[in-house]
Amino acid sequence: MFLEGERIALRPIEEEDLEFLQTQINDPTIWRSIGRSRPLNGEQERDFFDNVVCGDDTVDLLIGVDSTPVGTIGLFEFDWEARTAEIGYWIAPDHHDRGYGTEATERVVQYAFDQLGLHRIAAHVFEFNDPSQRLLEKVGFTKEGVHRDADFVDGEHRDVYWYGLLEDEWRSDGGD
Repeated sequence: MFLEGERIALRPIEEEDLEFLQTQINDPTIWRSIGRSRPLNGEQERDFFDNVVCGDDTVDLLIGVDSTPVGTIGLFEFDWEARTAEIGYWIAPDHHDRGYGTEATERVVQYAFDQLGLHRIAAHVFEFNDPSQRLLEKVGFTKEGVHRDADFVDGEHRDVYWYGLLEDEWRSDGGD
């Protein structure tokens, strides 16, 4: 275990998780919400694991509940000089609406500020993804702007909402 919450446990993604990841990433609920437009085969998932997850440029964690994988969460796009990163996550559709994503996000935000010394965490979400917007706002993120027609999902251009959370905002809201 890397980080624990009340109901969830976060651990590094391992090779034995690849089948779960590939299955879930190809579910329309997931690929649509993260902006993928093409399916991912086993070799592509393996490449992602080898080149991204096993690299030093990201923090990629599996979200588990009672040893059952329910999603992923990670930090990426680090700028160590500015002390910033972006957060991203997804929860398998069978486990939606149970608060697992919120709890995982709270734990990773705490880790990012307390252990990594970050000053700011960014996130982006599609305009149609109301649950993710609510999650970010519940954790304390502020909607900072809109990139109009910035991505192409489901055959049409979609707005992308950008969120940010500063360390001092998080601490003043009781995040410490």
